[in-house]
Amino acid sequence: MSSTTELAQATGAVRPRTRNYLIYLVVLMGLVAIMDQYLSTIKTTAIPFVLEEYGITASRFSALEAVFLICTFFVFLLNGLNDMIGRKPALLVLVLLMGLSSLAIVLFTPSLYLFMAFYALAMLTTVSNMWTIPVSEEALAKQRAKLVSIAYVIGLIPLQALLPPLLMDTLGLDWKWMYGAMLVLMIPVLILWLFMKETKRYERIKEERQQGVRKAHIFGLGAIDRRDLRYLAISAAIWICWLTNSTLYFWAGYYFMTLKGYTLGQWSMVLLGTLIMAMVGGVAGGWIMDRIGRSTALIIGCAGLTVAQASMGFAPGILLPIMAVVSGFFVSFAYTWVVVYVPEVFPTERRGACMGWTTTVSRISYVAGPALAAVLLQAFPTMDWFWVITGLIMLIPIGVILLFNPYETKTKELEEIERER
Repeated sequence: MSSTTELAQATGAVRPRTRNYLIYLVVLMGLVAIMDQYLSTIKTTAIPFVLEEYGITASRFSALEAVFLICTFFVFLLNGLNDMIGRKPALLVLVLLMGLSSLAIVLFTPSLYLFMAFYALAMLTTVSNMWTIPVSEEALAKQRAKLVSIAYVIGLIPLQALLPPLLMDTLGLDWKWMYGAMLVLMIPVLILWLFMKETKRYERIKEERQQGVRKAHIFGLGAIDRRDLRYLAISAAIWICWLTNSTLYFWAGYYFMTLKGYTLGQWSMVLLGTLIMAMVGGVAGGWIMDRIGRSTALIIGCAGLTVAQASMGFAPGILLPIMAVVSGFFVSFAYTWVVVYVPEVFPTERRGACMGWTTTVSRISYVAGPALAAVLLQAFPTMDWFWVITGLIMLIPIGVILLFNPYETKTKELEEIERER
C-alpha cells in the first residue's frame, strides 16, 4: 500500500484521483475560470464604449452599477447548488448562465437599463468561484494550493487584451462582442464537462446522507457552526477588500484611454502585460503558499499591491504602465489566498453553502466599490489620489490576518483542517 493511500486512510481522506484525471480537471476548471475572469474584468476595456454608446458619464455609470449589482447578494443560491445537487450539475448551471448572459448582452441591450440588467447577471456568475471546489476536493494536500492556483492562472490567459482589437479592429464587430465571445468559449467547456466525475468527497457525503449518518441541508441552514461563522467573517472581510480594490482598478482602461490619451491598441498592450504578470503572480502565489503558508503569502501580496497601485496616480511617463503591470502581479498574488484558502477551510458537507454565504457577504464590495468609485471620480477627476486610496485599501487584509491569526492550512488534508481549525 502506498504512503499516500495510508495517509488518506489515517486522516479519513478519500483516495486520490489519477494524475491524468487531475490534469483534465485542472484544465476544465481553468477554462471555466477563463470565462469567470474574462467577464469580470473585460469592463476595464468596455467602459469607454459603454459610456459613448449610452451617453452617460463615468460617475453615473458607476452609480448605476452599484444599484444593479445588488443582485449579486443572491449568489448563495448559486453556490448552494453544490451541496444540494452536486459539484458537476452545479457547474453546468454556472457555465450556461455565463454563456447565455454574454449572448444576451449582444442581442438584447438596445437600452442602458437592459445592458445593466444582463451585465449584472453576468457578474453574478463570476462571483461564485465554484470552479475552485472540484480541484480543492480532489487534489492531494501537498499539491492543493499549486493545482488550484494553476487553474486560476489558466483563467488569466489574457483574452481581455487580445480579443477586443481582434473583434473590433480586425473583424469589425460591435463592442458588445467583447462579452459575446464567451458564448463561443462555452461550447468546448460544455463538451469537456461531459467527462467530469462527481468529486469523491461529495459522493461520500451523499452516501452518508442516504444512510442517515448526515442530514441534508438547504444553503447550510442548521448545519453551519461557530467555527464556520468565524472563517466566513475572516474570509469575507479579506475578499471585500480585494473586490473593492479590483472594482476601482477596473477603471484603469478609462484612466489610460480617456485621461492619458492611450489608444485602444496601446491600452491593450498595457493590459496584456498586466495579465501576463498576473499569471506569473498566480503561479508564484500558489508556490509560496505551499512553502511558507497562506497568511504570509497574503501579507506579501497585499503590501506589494498597495505600493504599486498607490504609485499609479503620480507615476510619470513610462513608469505609469510599468506600475500598472506590477499591480497585475500583486493583484493575482494576493487573490490566490481567496481561491485556495476559502474553499479548503470549510467542511466538505457544507463547503458550497459556506462559500455561498462568504461570497454573498463579500458582495458588499459590488455595491460599495462602484459607489466609492463614483465619489472618487467626482472628487479626483484626474484620478491621482483615486489610485492612492485604491492601494491603501489592501492594508486592511494585513490587519485582519495579524489580528485574528486564522488557522494555517498548508499541506493539511481537508479532513484534518475540518477537525483542527
